[in-house]
Amino acid sequence: MLRRIVLLGALLALTLGQTPAGAEEFYKDKTLRMLVGFSPGGGYDTYTRYIARYIGKYIPGNPTPVVQNMPGAGSLITATYIFKRAKPDGRTLGVWSPALIFAHAMGDKKVQIEPAKFEYIGTPTSDSVTCGLMAASGLKSLDDVVKSGRTVTMGGTRAPGNTTDPFLFLNKQLGTKFKSIPGYGGTAKIRLAMESGEVDGACWTWESMRVTARGMLDASGDKKFIPFIITKRHADPEVKNIPLFSEVLTGQNLAAFNAWNAQNRITRVYTLPPGTPRDRVATLRKAYKAVMEDSDFLAETKKARLNIAYVSPQDIAERLKAMNNMPPDIQEYLQVLTGFKKPQS
Repeated sequence: MLRRIVLLGALLALTLGQTPAGAEEFYKDKTLRMLVGFSPGGGYDTYTRYIARYIGKYIPGNPTPVVQNMPGAGSLITATYIFKRAKPDGRTLGVWSPALIFAHAMGDKKVQIEPAKFEYIGTPTSDSVTCGLMAASGLKSLDDVVKSGRTVTMGGTRAPGNTTDPFLFLNKQLGTKFKSIPGYGGTAKIRLAMESGEVDGACWTWESMRVTARGMLDASGDKKFIPFIITKRHADPEVKNIPLFSEVLTGQNLAAFNAWNAQNRITRVYTLPPGTPRDRVATLRKAYKAVMEDSDFLAETKKARLNIAYVSPQDIAERLKAMNNMPPDIQEYLQVLTGFKKPQS
């Protein structure tokens, strides 16, 4: 019996001792593809390029990270590629919008992925959705919009209901006439559309906006971009005194907004294909978390004004569960409001 225990212990030690070496051999002199579901220059792209500078040193074998943009359909092209086509070997990561998780929960038939089957690595931060307008629109606040009675065009990335469309709740509550103009490949292209006058404004996240739209926030005259509502209070001067969604919305509309906003607590989900070996999932989760705690990474992202507040795979799993188990009345309300279901006549 003692001999058997000693033998089992020796085998376990041998197995544990071989695991890092196996990972090192697998990743050595290889590339780690990091696919971004949006165009270059936006928040998803910016965060990923900073992470790519550091993650290789925390993976055995030190593979070379290569960031590739695969924009389209609000990052659905990237998510579908990771889900259906990418080899599940631990050498291809995808980052895409949790709006797809919300759309799946709403029954969107175009979303041919199963969010619960991905392997989640983590996200760099939770986000605060913010809406803003170009000064050229002649509107500088939510009150201005309400009083104007005008149709106000807002750039979007895909069908209604995603992170760029929280103004739908304002339309319901206040009778405003915000109109989504979808189809842009990411916030970088939306910014160009705002600067050229194609659209009046847009909504995305303050954590991205404060960096990627910095030139527009600091501009003067018609080129200035002016935030007018946000989900969470921040000390930044551009948003510290503007209304919160929770101060404007009430009743079922507020409850529905809170359910919709769950997606923004796991913005920029970094994922591996279903079926990726557990040891490689664990390796990349450990490496990703190490990047989030790296002092040089934190100093660099702070200088760039990127917010870092690591969200773990366990936290992501809780958000997934919440979005997939919302009360039926809230789900139906959201399905109608966001266009996934036609209202009953």
